[in-house]
Amino acid sequence: MAPPAGWLAILALLPPAAMTIRVTAGDPPPVPLVQAVPLPHHVTSFRIDDREVVAFHHDPRDPRPFWYPLRASHEPSLVRMGHPHDPAGHSHHNGVWISHNAVDGIDFWGDRAKRQGRIVTVEVPREAYREGADAASMRVVNHWLDAADGTVVAIERRCMEVRPLAGAGDWLLVVDLEFAPPPGRTLSFGATGFGPIGVRMARSIGVHDGGGRILNSAGERNEKAAFRRPATWCDYAGRITNAADGLGGVALFNHPDNPRHPTAFHVRDDGWMGCCLSLDEPVTVADGETLRLRYGLWVHDGIPDADAIGRRWDIFAALPMPDPASASKSR
Repeated sequence: MAPPAGWLAILALLPPAAMTIRVTAGDPPPVPLVQAVPLPHHVTSFRIDDREVVAFHHDPRDPRPFWYPLRASHEPSLVRMGHPHDPAGHSHHNGVWISHNAVDGIDFWGDRAKRQGRIVTVEVPREAYREGADAASMRVVNHWLDAADGTVVAIERRCMEVRPLAGAGDWLLVVDLEFAPPPGRTLSFGATGFGPIGVRMARSIGVHDGGGRILNSAGERNEKAAFRRPATWCDYAGRITNAADGLGGVALFNHPDNPRHPTAFHVRDDGWMGCCLSLDEPVTVADGETLRLRYGLWVHDGIPDADAIGRRWDIFAALPMPDPASASKSR
């Protein structure tokens, strides 16, 4: 309904204070230090003190979800999209990702397999997001599908949490996974060095391209010594900017409760690393049972020594385990 004649003219004559609505109450709560902010196009931005440190991408049109960028205190991402020397052949190297090369004989790792799989986020539960002073988290449900006909091969519940330890240059990304077969079936993760987690480092951090370094919990350095060696953690670090302090990296943490811990790490001087689940023999999940996995990524400034990395792994290993299924009704 249109306002009465002359009403707008009267409003224009009033002093601003006369049109101000004042609500008196207690002080509003502070904005959470760590936030998980949904954005358009199936992206969630994780922020520490209102600065994005990592984003989770789960567009159902993509072959699989992934995290990119990944930042410490410097602005450039510590991870990249694709292999710097083979972008087409390694199009699946998307920042940080979860997949596997042989799930019931289907390849969810690469993008051009004879039996190709896809990982699709089918649910962001109603209570998916948590924010606070200590951490922010998000939960999703993913279906691992046979790309040929859309058959559900595996049901995955995922919880991701960003937890600052000492600011933007020292924080954890904790990834909890729970796998189950569809009702009436079993699920097999076949023997392979590829999966379930991969990290494609920035080109300047790679040993070959940037002179970076790989170090694992056994003290083994670079690909020649550390390739497919069992470890509790593996760190990849190097230069990310030309500033005097422009160094940083990512340590991939293998949780002690994961099957067959400590398992092998697949690491390469060309700039990628992954933690293996089933390098030499399959891992099988029976009908009605689940497989739970936990991995951590310590995102850090500098090039830390083994003692510093080990102290952060101790913090990671002591964190309480969430229930990935608690916020979801899917099966």
